[in-house]
Amino acid sequence: MQRPAGSHVIAGVLGSGTGPEQQVVDPSTGDTLWTYRADTPEDVERAIDAATAAGTGWAGATPAERSTVCQRLAAELEGIAEDLAQAETAQAGKPIRLSRGFDVPGSIDNVAFFAGAARRLDGMAAAEWSGTHTSTIRREPVGVVGSIAPWNYPLQMAVWKTLPAIAAGNAIVLKPAESTPVTTLMLAEAASRAGLPDGVLNVVNGPGPLTGEALVGSPRIAMTSFTGSTAVGRHIAALAAANGTRLHLELGGKAPFVVFDDVDLDAAVRGAVAGSLINAGQDCTAATRAYVHRSLFDDFVSGVADLMRSVRLGPTRDEDTDLGPLASFRQRDKVAAMVERAVRDGAKVVTGGRIPAGALAVGAYYEPTLVVGADQGSEIVQDEVFGPVLAVLPVDSDDEALALANDVPYGLAASAWTRGVFRAQRASRELVAGTVWINDHIPIVSEMPHGGAKGSGYGKDMSAYSFDEYTQVKHVASDITGLARKEWHDTVFRTR
Repeated sequence: MQRPAGSHVIAGVLGSGTGPEQQVVDPSTGDTLWTYRADTPEDVERAIDAATAAGTGWAGATPAERSTVCQRLAAELEGIAEDLAQAETAQAGKPIRLSRGFDVPGSIDNVAFFAGAARRLDGMAAAEWSGTHTSTIRREPVGVVGSIAPWNYPLQMAVWKTLPAIAAGNAIVLKPAESTPVTTLMLAEAASRAGLPDGVLNVVNGPGPLTGEALVGSPRIAMTSFTGSTAVGRHIAALAAANGTRLHLELGGKAPFVVFDDVDLDAAVRGAVAGSLINAGQDCTAATRAYVHRSLFDDFVSGVADLMRSVRLGPTRDEDTDLGPLASFRQRDKVAAMVERAVRDGAKVVTGGRIPAGALAVGAYYEPTLVVGADQGSEIVQDEVFGPVLAVLPVDSDDEALALANDVPYGLAASAWTRGVFRAQRASRELVAGTVWINDHIPIVSEMPHGGAKGSGYGKDMSAYSFDEYTQVKHVASDITGLARKEWHDTVFRTR
């Protein structure tokens, strides 16, 4: 991975912060890839200054002009796709197949989508609702957006935050996770080459308590968009509330995987393994708890265990590697501790549950893990693990399966597996989640929204719904009578 020439981008200039030293570590080896200094609150204020200065001009650009820049950005990213994939793999510990086949092309597609969305500013058609006025609806930029992206999908989350904001005419100050900033800086540089005016996209880097809180807490930020854990999201919401800042929150998840008794068992087994192990389970929509009809429980558990054992852990740059490390040693240890507590509480590990020995011991690896025998109220079932761990529980009816699926604080994603159309429709209605998959788990597309309910936050990423998040609606009412004396004036003073 080529080291960036600077650690932040402010007003189009690549520079460096003056705060505490931060490290970017390859979690597959433990090697330090890059050391930089964090941005201080003063640096953040400079970035907000730049966004404020650039925002007026960008908001006044035509939709076609904004669309053209986004189109050029998609082309710029296509030209450096392999460099992005290599950097994403190095900083986040992703297998190179995942970076090349999912993260990078998905990000480029999302940029291309918002290049089109930039030209769709829908409003209600002009009409005389009152009979004396013509009403029109304008959609306008919200102002300066302060966004914070997570470490599990650094490039994709940076794109999800940036593109709807700038396509709608806003300027943005974006803070990626301090451990995975490299591809976000590459995105900002590509945006400059694509012709995005200086100051429209600014990137600051550093830990949340120093850099992130300075960004969220600024009264000059019109909107905060945050993706991360539910606990931190609540803290972000409290900081934003002090200034009445508009909020968009995509928080934690604990996606259920509901298996009815008429299922294609092979499809469900394969879907469960893929859905629970994507990105080493570090996906807020990953399948984390499966509810399987008791008549199929043993066969499902046996099939999942066999397939998990075939998954190959290995060096992240090896094309044959299926599963990479966790994104950090801290995250690996958190996952391992949760599994250990589950076993102490009476659960059983069917396969996995160990930190690999040998050559992989130098990295933050953890084996694909299947757990049975956990109670519905246990930590492993209720709380977000964010690792390659699937807990499987038996159920005796559709009613029980759907009730238990909804019996957690989260509501980001869910899936139901059945051959029955009426069962599928019922699951789609009753599962409380922002996304419900039928006979699949994980696929996303730029045209469809991503976002949750309950403790998983509110607001949407991707799609036209995301674009709308970054606009504010303005009602314009124009008198069509030309009369100085209006009937409603009688409610204030007697007209003569």
